[in-house]
Amino acid sequence: MKQIITYILLLTTIFSFAQEEDKALELATKRANDLVYEANDLASNDNFVSAEMEYRKALSEKPTSVAGTYNLAHSYYKEGNYEEALYRNKQAAKHTTNKAEKHKAFHNIGNILMQNKKCKLAVEAYKNALRNDPTDNESRYNLGLAKDCAKKQEQEQEQDDKGDNKKDKKEDKKEDENKDKKDKDEKDKEKEDNKDKGDKDKKEGDDQKDEEGKPKDEKDDKGKEGNDKKEQQKPQQQPGQLSQQQIKNLLEAMNNQEQKVQEKMNAKKAKGIKVQTDKDW
Repeated sequence: MKQIITYILLLTTIFSFAQEEDKALELATKRANDLVYEANDLASNDNFVSAEMEYRKALSEKPTSVAGTYNLAHSYYKEGNYEEALYRNKQAAKHTTNKAEKHKAFHNIGNILMQNKKCKLAVEAYKNALRNDPTDNESRYNLGLAKDCAKKQEQEQEQDDKGDNKKDKKEDKKEDENKDKKDKDEKDKEKEDNKDKGDKDKKEGDDQKDEEGKPKDEKDDKGKEGNDKKEQQKPQQQPGQLSQQQIKNLLEAMNNQEQKVQEKMNAKKAKGIKVQTDKDW
């Protein structure tokens, strides 16, 4: 019995707590809606700054308030703040379970994406809008515009890619030409350097040769060696002796002298007179 009473008290407490939560949620919803209504009046009078503040108050009371989120997004859109408008519409689409509200949120998301030239993403947004309300002709019309825009952007992108590829190929070709020219210049320079070196070696070689084309050093060495041999073959004159040329000259002088003496003697005999001769040596 005691356990039953405890169980009943527990259920009563839980029920009471749930009732209090429901009352608090209901009260928060009422306050949020009141703030949204007030913000809507401000927005209709183009007082967007004050309207934004009231919408934010409404969301602070009830963060899942679709009306507050959606209307705040619409206010941002009218101000041209597409980034905040997109964010708030996505929140509205996420929080609501009502198809009509989802349709409106996705339709507005498509409009914002078209304003930002994101046509391919806008196509998907309008498709989601039509999934929640297939009868909306405005969403269908906008979907057609978004498809045309996405196709045009895709073609432009292909043209840009082709242009970039051509530019890259042109730059690659120019780079290859510059590389080939650089290699050719280096080869020509190397060839010229080798030619200059060859001319220098040839000149040095010619300087070392005589008129007959033989190396001067070799000729000088051979000439020197020949002269040395010739000097060695010549008889060396000893001190105190006559050279062969001196002996030859002396003999010729003696022969000449003897011939003169003989001629005188012959002349005397012819006259019959005896002549006493002296030796000349």
